[in-house]
Amino acid sequence: MSNSSSKTINPPSKPPFSSKFIPKISPKLSSLPLPLKPIYKFHLKIQSSLSPDPQNPRKPLNLISILTALPDWADAVQEKGMRKKRVLYNHESWAEHRSSLRHVRHLLSSLSSRVIVSLLPPVLFFTSVAVIVSGYNTAVTLDLLPEFFPVLRASSLPYQLTAPALALLLVFRTEASYSRYVEGRQAWTKVIGGATELAREVIAYVDDFNDGIMKRSLLQYIMAFPIALKCHLLSDSDVRRDLQSILEADDLAVVLSSKHRPQCIIQFISQSLQLLSLENQKRIALDSKLSRFHDGISVCEQIVGTPIPLSYTRLTSRFLVLWHLTLPVILWDDCHWIVVPATFISAASLFCIEEVGVLIEEPFPMLALDALCKVLCTNIQEAITVQKAVKIRVNAKKKTYQYNEHSTNGWPASRVDKT
Repeated sequence: MSNSSSKTINPPSKPPFSSKFIPKISPKLSSLPLPLKPIYKFHLKIQSSLSPDPQNPRKPLNLISILTALPDWADAVQEKGMRKKRVLYNHESWAEHRSSLRHVRHLLSSLSSRVIVSLLPPVLFFTSVAVIVSGYNTAVTLDLLPEFFPVLRASSLPYQLTAPALALLLVFRTEASYSRYVEGRQAWTKVIGGATELAREVIAYVDDFNDGIMKRSLLQYIMAFPIALKCHLLSDSDVRRDLQSILEADDLAVVLSSKHRPQCIIQFISQSLQLLSLENQKRIALDSKLSRFHDGISVCEQIVGTPIPLSYTRLTSRFLVLWHLTLPVILWDDCHWIVVPATFISAASLFCIEEVGVLIEEPFPMLALDALCKVLCTNIQEAITVQKAVKIRVNAKKKTYQYNEHSTNGWPASRVDKT
């Protein structure tokens, strides 16, 4: 009995051993829901780490974005330099400008020049082309490549014939850009001169007792016009910030709501002139000064809206590119590896001339417009302050001369009698 009982007891002892193997069969059922969640979460982690910006997910891995990283940086530096405020020269600035150490100073500041920074992409590209051509020709010369690979060389005669054409093309391009710069500067000279003359006549003609409030408002409009024109020409100007210290809040709201703000301020000036208690001839003389403002607006808008013919600019650019792409091949027989620094110097010099022409083609960011507007406001405010002292002094002289009768030769009559 004991043996049979032991036999019956031994078999139940196997299930614990066999139960250990149950998980080997159960994963077929339990593996269905388990891998789905980890795989899904793991996939999301990879996608978020590669593309933190959902709008441009593959920009860091895009070859085009990598190749354009340097040009984009150079363009950003150039645009930042274009937004830099220019200043008017004084005696100290002119002394520094003509200093004998200017060449050393200009050389040391080359890396901070936006013109040179903007030339880095084309100059590095053509220098790299020269390195590739030199390396290829060296490999062919040393028999490191199969024999059917030719040495890249050509005659320099075509370059000798086309060099004067390229020089004339660059000179005419730069000269045309400089003429636009001079035209824009002259237009602003007329605007500032017209505003100064109009303010002077308003200060002299308008009486403070009868039209004091209108006179003050009219002078504010005159000071605000060049600022509005400057903001109309430059894209990065803040009209509200520049005019809030000059115009009243209601007038500023009307100007800001207008599409053409310089013309709106001219309307303010014209309407204010009609309300002054002046003679008709003086009012017409003051109103005629507004023609300078209209001429300045038309000239400036024409310069901004019509660049140098694009065919001329494209021709210059294409000529320069083809010239420097073939330059290493032309110079190989004479220079060999010296063609690399020769290409670098040629590209840096010629593209620099072309870049200067492109920069001054748009003259208004190159002019000190903010400084001109500030000088105008300062001069008008100073004229208003000085007017009272000058008027008192002139009236005192008039009273003095009224008591002294003058003879025909200019001496007082009392003195003539004594003599």
